[in-house]
Order: sequence, then C-alpha cells, then structure tokens
Amino acid sequence: MIARLRRLMAGLLIVSIAGIGVPLPAHAGIVSTDAALASAERDRIASMLERADVRAQFEAYGVRAADVKARVAALTDEEAAQLAGKLDSLPAGGDGIIGALLLIFVVLLITDILGLTKVFPFTRPIK
Repeated sequence: MIARLRRLMAGLLIVSIAGIGVPLPAHAGIVSTDAALASAERDRIASMLERADVRAQFEAYGVRAADVKARVAALTDEEAAQLAGKLDSLPAGGDGIIGALLLIFVVLLITDILGLTKVFPFTRPIK
C-alpha cells in the first residue's frame, strides 16, 4: 500500500517537474517605448479615476466623471507621466486609519485567543 502511494507520488512529481521545463511559445512585436509607457500611465490614471470613492469625491466637488475623462484624454505624455508619478506619492487608504484599525483588531483578537484579554465574545482562549 505504501509502496503504491510512493510510486504514485513519484510519478506525479516527475510529470509536474517535466511539465515546468517545457517552454511556452512567445510572440514579440515592435512597440515604441515612449508610446507604451504613456499608454500604461494613462491606463493607470483611468483605473484610479474609475474607483467609486474617487468618483464620489469628484462629485462632491461638483465635477462630472465625463469631464474628468475628457481632461485625462487631453493630457500630453509628459503631463500623464507627471500625474502618474504623483499617484505613487499620495497616501493610500485614508491616511492609514483603516490599516491602524485593522492592526488593533488583530492584536486584540490574538490576545483574546491567548487568554490575555476578553474583548470579543466569539473567541475562546487556548488555555
């Protein structure tokens, strides 16, 4: 029984390792680096503007989503690169409030499970 299981496992391992070494076909085309980079930056900006919280903030300022899309489409490549660079430096997640709350929840949950505190009624200590 154990010998059969070992043979089966060895066979599956051999097949999986042999399958990894098979190269997949690749297709290449000539793409201008500047055009590809500008397109990627515009796509990144557009994906950011599609988020519901960003759209809600624009609406709170009285700006329509169609106007924003038109302005992003009218940006030059340099302006799109500059805006995409600023997206990296902006704080994410509402200045870390959500992350801090999640961290506090996890710490309290772990201390409840270890039996050090009793904050959540749905946990049982491991002691």
